[in-house]
Amino acid sequence: MKKLSKEEVKKVIDILLKLYPDARPELEYSNPFELLIATILSAQCTDVQVNKVTERLFKDYKTPEDYLKLTQQELGKKIKSCGFYKNKSKNILATCRLLIEKYDGKVPDTLEELIDLPGVGRKTANVVISNAFGKPAIGVDTHVFRVSNRIGLANSDKVLDTEKDLMNNIDKELWSKTHHLLIFHGRRICKARRPLCEKCPLTDYCLYFKEEVNE
Repeated sequence: MKKLSKEEVKKVIDILLKLYPDARPELEYSNPFELLIATILSAQCTDVQVNKVTERLFKDYKTPEDYLKLTQQELGKKIKSCGFYKNKSKNILATCRLLIEKYDGKVPDTLEELIDLPGVGRKTANVVISNAFGKPAIGVDTHVFRVSNRIGLANSDKVLDTEKDLMNNIDKELWSKTHHLLIFHGRRICKARRPLCEKCPLTDYCLYFKEEVNE
């Protein structure tokens, strides 16, 4: 599947901006540390479920030091409904230790430092950089990956190459906003199994629609 031109990409983003003027992070948090924890929990889990867990968690555990009062098993019980709780509790505690040892308990604001934390990959790092620190970044989760490659904003079967395509094709000041637009579109219309093409305003541009649906 080929890619759209930069002019077509701009038109797609303009349409999405009109369609989702309220596109924003759907994880609930009040500071960079909370966002880091919530994003680690969100792997293979819905934001809705993470928010249910963090609503209780964040009342009692506000700093890395607070989490380190828990054993891995105790933390695991509190986050169990987010799935993969053994791995996530292990990574969260290891990350909290590193934040205290290396960053005085503060969350760092660069990609290189963030991906050095246990359980933090590029997607999580980019989400934190973008939303907690206001720096341009595109976190490629399953929705961003699927939607951008379907439409033609990117053309890759790899997450990192998709991120690079998006960074090359989209104006830097729109990176963070586009991340949210693509997630909103993926959750509401461009769904994984049955995309609602009949409801989508992007069919004039979408390569998937032109090549797969509207043959």
